[in-house]
Amino acid sequence: MEKFPVTEKTEITRLPKRGVYDKEQVYGILDEALFCTVAFVRNGEPFQIPTGFCRIGNTIYLHGSVGSQYMRELATGIPVCISVMLADALVLARSAFHHSVNYRSVVAFSHGRKVDNKEELYKSLEVFTNKMCPGRWDDVRQPTEGEWKATMVLAFDLEEASAKVRTGPPKDDEEDYDLNIWAGLQPLKTERLPVQADPALKAGIAVPSYLK
Repeated sequence: MEKFPVTEKTEITRLPKRGVYDKEQVYGILDEALFCTVAFVRNGEPFQIPTGFCRIGNTIYLHGSVGSQYMRELATGIPVCISVMLADALVLARSAFHHSVNYRSVVAFSHGRKVDNKEELYKSLEVFTNKMCPGRWDDVRQPTEGEWKATMVLAFDLEEASAKVRTGPPKDDEEDYDLNIWAGLQPLKTERLPVQADPALKAGIAVPSYLK
């Protein structure tokens, strides 16, 4: 079982039993999450940007406009912190203090690089598109040369990373278990709902099988 090294930045010190350093578990959380937050410092001020992303191997890819100020900033290789969080359930305890959330989260540290290799560029955008909507890439018009030139892709190798996970029922104080108060979990999930056609959709075009 391959693990990320435990470092000063990635070690889980608050409730360390929830810490996860196994690469496959970290990758699994990243692959399920549709969006991440990228945090960095510019001119001494903190910034964080929510954005879509994908993972290939040990690398996270972001894409945006070549005119984007923050993309150009990240392309210089400044240090970044990338995080994701999946909420699985609200944990409803008998006391207000012990309410919590069952979650899976990842925090990673890296430095960005602009992707100039055409094969890596195309592959990252294909994986990104299919992550957002599996099967979509092969069903749509491919980007034109001008569209490729207007798109910047950044790669972030996962240099340091760890996950933190909470599962299970509430953890109440022993004396509170006798209270006449309901306690348990309210599960949460992200769900793909039925699609809604574009009002301008050409007549006679059926919903693709991968969207049904």
